[in-house]
Amino acid sequence: MKSSALSIFFALALASCATQNKSVNQTPVSTTKPIENNSQFFSSIGKKSTFDAVKINSKIDARTGAFIPTLDAVIYIENGQKIWMNLTAVILQAARGVATPQGVKGYYKLDKTYIDSDFAYLNKLLNVNFIDYNSLQNLLLGKTFIPVSESNFNLTKNAQGFSLTSKETQKITENGKTTEYNIALDYDNDLNLTHVLLSNVQNNDQLEINYSNREILNNESFPKNVKIIIKAKKTDEILIENTKFDFSLMETPYSVPANYKKTEIK
Repeated sequence: MKSSALSIFFALALASCATQNKSVNQTPVSTTKPIENNSQFFSSIGKKSTFDAVKINSKIDARTGAFIPTLDAVIYIENGQKIWMNLTAVILQAARGVATPQGVKGYYKLDKTYIDSDFAYLNKLLNVNFIDYNSLQNLLLGKTFIPVSESNFNLTKNAQGFSLTSKETQKITENGKTTEYNIALDYDNDLNLTHVLLSNVQNNDQLEINYSNREILNNESFPKNVKIIIKAKKTDEILIENTKFDFSLMETPYSVPANYKKTEIK
């Protein structure tokens, strides 16, 4: 169950938005003014999304050491309220899940199991301790999802854009547990997040995310491709390719079928 659950709920946690929209000009256009000072940089990367909802069709490949077929996903995000996902393998529904500010729920149809948890579940999967709904949504959208500030990070300019590196190990406390991280983030010249690397000081576990092939839609930048690497005792990878999306509202039904068994990640 664990490898299957990893593929599904990594996908729920880590799928991001973007691709083609026929009603929008497809030529990438910068919407970012030149940065004049450090404070302006931190203000710009902290801007919140303004859309009401977005629906994304994606293909997800999970590399966890076990055979997992390519998953077709429909991901629906209501800004600040809900992240809903439906997954199919070949033509059969495999799983469905939903995340809200209260936590995450999901069921896996092939072995008739389900989860109903707070965000500790996703934090365990990602080997971090700070994921809540807001940071999850930012992560999905390719936005800065880690607490950063001018006082705690060094900002440097390079040919590719900008780099942020923690001045010292960053201590993040959640539910009474403190974890120390070395953190590095890279941005392009339009202040789009391109790379994140978190290293756990205590055990050298790492979470690495690469965002690429961005496009401007509805005055916001979305990455078309996302690669997530989770390095612990073994290495898991999630590759996400987004193929279609729109900004219309949709129904998001969710109910656990009868006779399913609740499961916990170990």
